[in-house]
Amino acid sequence: MGPIWLRVVFLTVLVLDGAEWSDGCWDEERIAIFQLRPFLLFAGFNWTEERVSDCCQWEFVECNTTTRRVTRLSLAEAISSNLFNASLFLPFEELRSLDLRGNGLVGYAKNQGFRKLSKLRHLENLDLTFNYFNDSILSSLSKLSSLKSLSLGGNDLFTGSDHNIELSGLETLDLSLTNMKNNLLLHLGGLSSLTTLLLGGNNLEGTLHLQGNGREQSLINLEEIDLSDNLFNNSVVAELSGFSNLRKLTDFLYEISPEFCGWSSLESLDLSYNERREANCNISVAGSRCLRKLKTLYLDGVSTKQNVSLTSLLEPFSSVKTLFLRENSYLSKAVATQELHVLSDVENLFLDNTAVDISFLQSIGILTSLKTLSLSNCSLTGTLPAHQDENKLVGDSAAFGTWLPKFQLEIFCLSNCTTEEHEKVQLPEFLYFQHDLRYVGLSYSNFGGIRFPHWLLQNNTRLEELYMIDSSIVGPLVLPSHPSSELKVLDMSKNKIQHDIPRNFCSLFPHLVVLVMSKNAFETNIPLCLGGMKRNHFEGPIPMGLCSLVYLGFLDLSTNHFSGIIPSCSSLQKMKHVHLAQNELSGTLSDSLFNSSSLVTLDLSENNLTGRIPDWISRLLDLGVLLMKANQFSGEIPLHLCRLQSLSILDLSQNKLSGHVPSCLSNLTLKPRSEKSSVDAMYYRADSFDYVLEDMGLTIYYLTKDYWGSVLQLLTFYPLTFEEEEIQISTKGATYTYKGNILDLLSAIDLSCNQFTGIIPPALGNLSEIRGLNLSHNNLTGPIPSTFSKLKQIESLDLSYNNLIGRIPSELTELTALEIFTVAYNDLSGPLPDRKAQFGTFDESSYKGNSLLCGPPLSKSCNEGGSLGTPSASSREEEDGAIGMGDFYMSFTVSYAIIFLTTVIVLYINPHWRRACYYLVVDSLGRLPCFRRNL
Repeated sequence: MGPIWLRVVFLTVLVLDGAEWSDGCWDEERIAIFQLRPFLLFAGFNWTEERVSDCCQWEFVECNTTTRRVTRLSLAEAISSNLFNASLFLPFEELRSLDLRGNGLVGYAKNQGFRKLSKLRHLENLDLTFNYFNDSILSSLSKLSSLKSLSLGGNDLFTGSDHNIELSGLETLDLSLTNMKNNLLLHLGGLSSLTTLLLGGNNLEGTLHLQGNGREQSLINLEEIDLSDNLFNNSVVAELSGFSNLRKLTDFLYEISPEFCGWSSLESLDLSYNERREANCNISVAGSRCLRKLKTLYLDGVSTKQNVSLTSLLEPFSSVKTLFLRENSYLSKAVATQELHVLSDVENLFLDNTAVDISFLQSIGILTSLKTLSLSNCSLTGTLPAHQDENKLVGDSAAFGTWLPKFQLEIFCLSNCTTEEHEKVQLPEFLYFQHDLRYVGLSYSNFGGIRFPHWLLQNNTRLEELYMIDSSIVGPLVLPSHPSSELKVLDMSKNKIQHDIPRNFCSLFPHLVVLVMSKNAFETNIPLCLGGMKRNHFEGPIPMGLCSLVYLGFLDLSTNHFSGIIPSCSSLQKMKHVHLAQNELSGTLSDSLFNSSSLVTLDLSENNLTGRIPDWISRLLDLGVLLMKANQFSGEIPLHLCRLQSLSILDLSQNKLSGHVPSCLSNLTLKPRSEKSSVDAMYYRADSFDYVLEDMGLTIYYLTKDYWGSVLQLLTFYPLTFEEEEIQISTKGATYTYKGNILDLLSAIDLSCNQFTGIIPPALGNLSEIRGLNLSHNNLTGPIPSTFSKLKQIESLDLSYNNLIGRIPSELTELTALEIFTVAYNDLSGPLPDRKAQFGTFDESSYKGNSLLCGPPLSKSCNEGGSLGTPSASSREEEDGAIGMGDFYMSFTVSYAIIFLTTVIVLYINPHWRRACYYLVVDSLGRLPCFRRNL
């Protein structure tokens, strides 16, 4: 056996040695991904041809962690062609998921249909939603036998006669918004493994045709049906009663029906946005037992035609643990104190976007099982209770009489709530008696100048996230007396907290991951461990302690009074966004301040930094935004900056930079990037909210039904869980703040107010994605390159206050996106471009200070003087200067020949001059040592 095993090991080594395989992804798959670029509107920001680049780390790509084979491609809204080409995806042999949503695909290239994808034996998930396919693709899709999930929603599929979908292994099928008809459901009989069927938004009515001729038997495994946004009536409930395995139903009926007994396994029921009538709701107690497994109920936006009590609405659903009653206008009256017993078993209650009587907050102590209470965007009605001392602890229960709640919450949200008279909102009394909270959101509610609730942290030692953005907190920051070791997220920005930050802040919150304290009134020095505190009054040097925060990803210390040099923090490998603008920092950038390969934003604007722009910046390959304006930088722009292929915003204005404008800046792609506006904190917050729910023993599958109408919708109405990157940049003659999607799309270069010389490189016309270019207030010479006519996306072009000459190229009238154009105070001449397209909107201020320009909108006519005959700069002049080098050599040769022939003729005619010239030459040669030795 020994020799056999040795042979196996030896052969294995040979195979691995011969395979084209690296520590990252497979070489052939990396090349295949890169070959997708010509077919995409935008490629991943870090896609590169470099062999050392691991494509498993590329944007839009996921790999198997063991084999390093590509398993997922996410190309939603990214493909430029409207024809699908299957061959592009065949190199990915282990591809399991392909996302092609929203690409406007209308069909496929010749012999490149979906049938060819059958070679991908591991393909399980195919998403084709929101394209323009018709039913001609259904037959080819039926050949993909490995598929488990197929999403065809948002396509106009059912216009022809080919409707068959034969995929016996398919488990999830999305046919929502496909204009299908009821009888087309007859073709679903072959989907024996189907568990999830989405039919929403098709205006279906009448009979479903899911029963009869054994079809209900073929769909026996069906667990989830979405019939929302159709025109069914109550009869559809009886038709679905045969599906005994049904666990989740989304059914926008007109009226809530009593016929639920056919769904003994139902766990989640969505009856939102229905009409509820008292006369039609006669579900018996026996009938309600049929729903004893029902755990999650959605009754959002249920309308009533008469006064309906909460008891009659919820009594048939006695087993429900998670209840959504959002966007219900009648609840301010329905949720009466005497009716709250019907909610006694509910653990998670969501009343967002609902008017709630204040007495409800003072009376819910009887809800013994309550763990989650969400009241975001609520409107509180009724009389406010008497003011309590918000800094009382549990031990001070005498302040509240004998009232004590019988529940312990883990999640509480009272964000963005108002009162009838726009008075201040009071913190509910029960909050003072909670000691098991994990997540608390109290943002954007006017609590009337309260102090920071340190008791909330002291009482709840397991608290993980606390949000109090714009909550009217005033006074000094008082912290709990013992550490909050579980706290990971703390946001108290946009308040009026004053004075010092306690020196023991970091020791009290040892595991803090996200901290936002901006827009307050803090003073004096910053503690060693803090970041994200712009627009305060901190002074002194930036503490070296920041460099020890190895997990820090976002640092914003802008708009303070920090001074001294910037510490070198090469250990911050996870840093993505650094904002140090508007301080009093000085010194050079000789050391590598932030050696993070993932750094996306570096903002050092408006300080007193000196020296040259360092070469180490060129090693920040993910850098997308570089802002260094209003400093004292000198020297030339290093050519290494041209290597930053991810760079799309570059601002070096208001410095002392000199030399030529590098033509290699044209190599910058300036492509849109989502990383510029994103901050990891927002992903952490959304995810962590789910983790809290999981810790409570809840099943996330039923709580987060595809983002809509679920717990995660709390986040869409809850601004404090969303964090965006923002930057300031000067363009279009003013300074603007950009964030979100606008920041993702922005691309600009600002080199104004420096000492650059030489011509404007014509190659800058290759920056096809640029939206703003500012070269004003320099010493640039030569003509305006006609190649600028290729800047089709440009919105602002400022070339003023230079020494430019020649005509303004008439081709610039092709720039249809141009909003701001100025060439004022140069030495330009000749007639102005025709007043068409955008150039018809520019007035004389765009051209003033150029005395030789003429034509509208200037008052000077081109017939008055010599302006009309001023030559324009040719493309050859732009490349080689005002005079072509060929013309120069020719004129020099002719002039030299004329002078030489003239001299020979004169000496031939006059013997005296000939003899004098001879002696002059001999005497001059005799003075040379080497010539004298040879005489």
